[in-house]
Amino acid sequence: MKISEQTDVEVLQAWRSGSSQAFGIFYDRYGELVYRLSLRILGNLQEAEDLTQEIFILLSRDTNYDSKRGSIAAFLSVLTRSRAIDRIRKTRSQQQHLQKWEQSISSDHDTSNSSLMENASLSERSEKVKAALADLPDKHRQVLEMAYFDGLSQTEIAKALDTPLGTVKSWARNGLIRLRESLKDSLE
Repeated sequence: MKISEQTDVEVLQAWRSGSSQAFGIFYDRYGELVYRLSLRILGNLQEAEDLTQEIFILLSRDTNYDSKRGSIAAFLSVLTRSRAIDRIRKTRSQQQHLQKWEQSISSDHDTSNSSLMENASLSERSEKVKAALADLPDKHRQVLEMAYFDGLSQTEIAKALDTPLGTVKSWARNGLIRLRESLKDSLE
């Protein structure tokens, strides 16, 4: 029997055994389902592509899929929905953390009543942020500087850099993640 005529479970097992042909068949069957659901929930092409890739990577490893509990399409739909919601929550959490940090920096920046120690602390933090920004890849740093220092939206940045919006969003997100990791000790 040709692999393309096999059941989903058989194709999945062949894929996990290392058959690239099985992967292609499996992806042809379910790639669009995962991508469209990701796009509908996340509302972003780049994020949907990333999540689709993540889902298939997860599936290539050992997952808890049990064919007795339902179809692979239902399993993939639930897994995709769950991961998409996790991404949305993570993004919101990162944005809230960044807002708190910005508020902390801006309140610390009010030097009219600050002491010499507070000014020294602010100066030290400022140097840490500059150093962390300098360590970012050029594109990530440029997007963050345009957003936070120039006040441009991601759409405006995409136009200015002649770069797809999804790419700009990806650079900003990755830059913020790296910046957060670099400043982890300073934020606590």
